[in-house]
Amino acid sequence: MLNQVLPDVVFKQLRDFIHEKCGIYIPDSKKYLIEKKLTTRLHQKNLSTYEDYLSLLKYSSNGDELSKLYDAITTNETYFFREPQQLAVFVDTVIPQVMEQKKSRDIKIWSAACSTGEEAYTLAIMLLEKKCCTRIDIVGSDISSEVLESAKKAVYGSYSMRNVAEPFLKKYFHTNGWTHELDASVKGLVRFMNINLIDPGNMRTLQAMDVIFCRNVLIYFDDNAKQKAVSLLYDRLRPGGFLFIGASESLHSVTRAFKPVIFNKIIAYQRV
Repeated sequence: MLNQVLPDVVFKQLRDFIHEKCGIYIPDSKKYLIEKKLTTRLHQKNLSTYEDYLSLLKYSSNGDELSKLYDAITTNETYFFREPQQLAVFVDTVIPQVMEQKKSRDIKIWSAACSTGEEAYTLAIMLLEKKCCTRIDIVGSDISSEVLESAKKAVYGSYSMRNVAEPFLKKYFHTNGWTHELDASVKGLVRFMNINLIDPGNMRTLQAMDVIFCRNVLIYFDDNAKQKAVSLLYDRLRPGGFLFIGASESLHSVTRAFKPVIFNKIIAYQRV
């Protein structure tokens, strides 16, 4: 049984490794969380020290352990219809503006760091209800393979469902006891990909998006990683496209590349 603490020097090496790989910065105050979350991996890999685990991460050739690391450290706080004022602006104002710009009713949307998929599926439901698009292409992405597998299954408990209105629950979900499975009509509009937001090669797999949601993600990055990720997100949008970040977040000190646009007190960032 592992009973040692994570040494400060190894914690800092792990933190630097994680930051270099995916942009997430773990402050000293969160060291205990890393220690707690990685203990299970040490047990599973039959390793006796955190130094051994760091070596495994650095020198493992197939990347499987890196994926397990992302599964362990990422925060997956999400639910359907989160930040509804933003969502209303998205479907009532931004989507019509985008379609007018493009002279097309085809829409390409990206839910970045989508976790278990609630945001991506929320956007799909809203567009289905609006009946404004002839073709809907939504991508949900994350660096955690574990949450992506859960997103593809699209089976949710009460926590994820707490903001879902009763008419939507009846129309788009199949309830079985305590679980709610999303209808195929919604699932079919969303595809999921493993994408690292600070990996340029990884990010180039998506092009000419109309709207990107990257909400409550950049708070886990330091300034350099934020600037890198936001620059790559900018490049993934088509000219005139929009980026939504969390309602409590701002790009003010991160970049001047976007044009902030205010719709009904909600800020969206436009590529001009």
